[in-house]
Amino acid sequence: MRRGVFHRVLKLVVIFVGVLLLVLLVGGMGLCYWNATNEKSMIFVRNEESFDIEETVEYIDAKDIFYIEAEVEEMIESETMIAQEESLGEQLYREAQEKGQKVYMLDAENDEKVTLLFAGDVLLDSNYAVMYEYRCKGSKIEEVISPELLEQMHKADLFMINNEFTFTDRGEPLEGKSFTFRADPEDVSVLHEMGVDIVSLANNHAYDYGEISLLDTMDTLDNAGIARVGAGRDLAEAMQPVYYIVNNRKIAIVSATQMERFAVPDTKGATPDSAGVFRCMEEEKLVQVIQEAGAESDYVILYIHWGTENQEEIDWWQETQSKIYAEAGVDLIIGGHPHVLQKLDVVQGVPVVYSLGNFWFNSKTMNTCVVEVVLGETGLDSMRFYPCLQSDKYTRLLYGEVKEEVLQYMRDISPNVSIDEEGYIFFG
Repeated sequence: MRRGVFHRVLKLVVIFVGVLLLVLLVGGMGLCYWNATNEKSMIFVRNEESFDIEETVEYIDAKDIFYIEAEVEEMIESETMIAQEESLGEQLYREAQEKGQKVYMLDAENDEKVTLLFAGDVLLDSNYAVMYEYRCKGSKIEEVISPELLEQMHKADLFMINNEFTFTDRGEPLEGKSFTFRADPEDVSVLHEMGVDIVSLANNHAYDYGEISLLDTMDTLDNAGIARVGAGRDLAEAMQPVYYIVNNRKIAIVSATQMERFAVPDTKGATPDSAGVFRCMEEEKLVQVIQEAGAESDYVILYIHWGTENQEEIDWWQETQSKIYAEAGVDLIIGGHPHVLQKLDVVQGVPVVYSLGNFWFNSKTMNTCVVEVVLGETGLDSMRFYPCLQSDKYTRLLYGEVKEEVLQYMRDISPNVSIDEEGYIFFG
């Protein structure tokens, strides 16, 4: 009896184990079938906070894998290209900072080209005509500079002028100097209204109220976020170029003055221990700066204060030094100081604007200009002369017959270049 019960129990156990093994076998076959018809895919997911690529594993339907992989590859390729473009500019910027260079990032409207605009002398002294007119017109810049010209000034990626005065309310006028200029530091806002990005301080009025006036000027510009070049608290700073990183390229702007030309000038040259302007009566230091800037950048611009006041012909110093700086490796020379327009030229392959003339400086009626320079991937793409007129404390763009008259005048005095009816300049 007991043996019969035992056999029945054993038989049930065997049946149970057999069923269990059958279930496991069927389940295993089902899993293999599922794996055969569906794929396990590792996809990449971007962390939106850190922008890192993180790995996650998800089991998804095989038909969706190809679409996801294509989207991920496109995203990675796009972000890699952007990262590479940004990293090059950032690398140039970081390297310049590590070298102690004065460097700025510049956003250009065009990814392949950068537009630079240059104008001549500006004076913001409240005791002189143009600022008096500005205040009489309700302190509205469009009442003293034409709206069309202002649009051109603001549209440029970079706009540079000559700061022919000091920003200070301290110091005493230099004894024996005929004209001394100083502006209220608060009027630095006028430069912003004009769209000015960078100024040259390498001129014969940067020291008009003594060293304190130059120091105040530099502090005022620095606090206003306007770049400056051509003067410093010591010679090393005065010689320092300003660099711009734009479209993954590096542009250098250098500035110096040969005024005044006598041995002991009113406007003090910087020394290793004292503030002043960067003087270039002797060319060696400026040649050194140009060569060093050339080794550090893709394009070097020299904005120089030279020539003889109110003289339309260039003088011996300009003719001599333009060749020296061209040989040193400068790519473009922009000149000022004579207060009048002088010729456009090409010297050993280097474009030269000998004098931009006054821009917004006094009450005289004078032809003037802005010069537009467009730089592309390989250097100069185009250069354009825009005829302007300063008259009755108002500066404006010229059109029609009067524009053509100024262009023809520039053609007559500039035999080595061609200027078309729109003011585009062609060299050689």
